[in-house]
Amino acid sequence: MRAFNCKMSRLTEKLKKDIHYIESLNSCMNCGVCTAICPSAEFYNYDPRVVVETVQRQDEEALENLLQSETIWYCGECMSCKTRCPRCNTPGGVIMALRRLSQEEGYFTASEKGRQQFALKRVLGENMLNYGYCVTPDVVRPEMHPEQGPVWEWIYEHRDDVYERVHSNYKKEGAGALRRVDDESLEELRRIFDVTGGKAFMDKIEEASLQKAGELGTDDEGYFLHTYTDNNGTHQS
Repeated sequence: MRAFNCKMSRLTEKLKKDIHYIESLNSCMNCGVCTAICPSAEFYNYDPRVVVETVQRQDEEALENLLQSETIWYCGECMSCKTRCPRCNTPGGVIMALRRLSQEEGYFTASEKGRQQFALKRVLGENMLNYGYCVTPDVVRPEMHPEQGPVWEWIYEHRDDVYERVHSNYKKEGAGALRRVDDESLEELRRIFDVTGGKAFMDKIEEASLQKAGELGTDDEGYFLHTYTDNNGTHQS
């Protein structure tokens, strides 16, 4: 029976070791103040009180379902919940721990919002390692960002001239907001990712995502576009 219980509590035990969990969950009394103050709860099918209650029950099946759900990706991490909780809990921090566990276990590919982690990894993560920036003008392509409107399309098409005018030193050596990051600094950044486990973590997201792409019968480019652009319209309350 002891071995059985250990097996059944695997996810719970992993979650409880996360520093975000340790520092964010004391003793929730289910008062619902976090939900009342939460901006995401106003617009999404999201209730931080229910999330914390689910975690506190330590029901392994319920926790696994939560890790596969859309729910844990709705939080905007504004931490409004931290400012109002009478027990000094931080549901947003618990969400951080849940997201990490979902990514490590590969459960994130079960939900539409979770699958978007692949787009974030491919764009923001790889940009950091390749260029030293999360976002550069080159990757914000107008066809991928129609919400930016025609002004951005014009800037994108004339970006060399535009950024020259604002003295950003775009893609050039030396100082400037959009300067080229030198090779030595980029190599140091990559070593930091290696040593801290960041690169291995990104590799897990890539591996699980490509496995999901295979299950859906698409290649990595098609899957990337799916995670970047699709919206099934069921997320808002």
